[in-house]
Amino acid sequence: MEPRTSLAGVGETALGVALVRAEETGRADRLFEDPYADAFVAAAPELFAEGPAAPDELALLGALFTCLAFHGVIRTKFFDDHLLAAAAAGGHQVVLLAAGLATRAFRLPWPPGVQVFEVDLPDVLSFKDRVLAEQDATPRCKRSIVPADLRQDWAARLLEAGFEPTKRSAWLIEGLLLYLAANEAARMFDAVTYLASTGSELAFDDGNLVDSSLLAQARAIRSMDQFTSLWRGALDEDAPDWLARHGWKTQTHDHAKLAATYGRSIPAHASGDLVTAVRSNGP
Repeated sequence: MEPRTSLAGVGETALGVALVRAEETGRADRLFEDPYADAFVAAAPELFAEGPAAPDELALLGALFTCLAFHGVIRTKFFDDHLLAAAAAGGHQVVLLAAGLATRAFRLPWPPGVQVFEVDLPDVLSFKDRVLAEQDATPRCKRSIVPADLRQDWAARLLEAGFEPTKRSAWLIEGLLLYLAANEAARMFDAVTYLASTGSELAFDDGNLVDSSLLAQARAIRSMDQFTSLWRGALDEDAPDWLARHGWKTQTHDHAKLAATYGRSIPAHASGDLVTAVRSNGP
């Protein structure tokens, strides 16, 4: 297959996560299986070519990727299980904000009646659908793609795609908050809150992949500018606190306990937890 990637910026990070999922799929003790992850990686080989770097930079990049891989694996497993449970409990509208190159619509055993809405940038969804078409991938539920910038009015496009706010829904925000400024994150949570009916569920990672010391080192390396310049910091308060004030009951899931449950060790410098919430007084 010839390289035909049109991804840039945040879209490129989705390929990094695809690489993590491909490597996990190849493990004998894998926590999940993504049969399409390898195809995404193969479709953009130039993005994984190693450039020149000093030994200390290589060590730092290795530490960063180890943390990324750890979080990518843990959150994929956790969110897979959470979304399937939410769908089984009646949340038949599953909304994946920043769906990236995740293939949950194709690989998870959804109950009957589920519709998965994938919201992401047009370039990301176009690249994703080209690769999946070449793999003859068939979704295991009704799948609706919603090309939209999550920093803008994506909610209107979700409604145009058939989302019904009066029905229960399950929402996932995966690997996104780090790339949003505080006002952008607040607007996104406002939109989710407005669209989610009572009993709807929400899951997300808090955006913290590494501790502050490693983060500071990464920001100091010029070769990392293309990535660190995208890190915006998300809400200016704890997301669970924000949600609690806006009609959600939240629960935080410690990444260390989850890792232990899954039989995985935590790498040095890893940080961040996963959060789930239930809408207690929606429309």
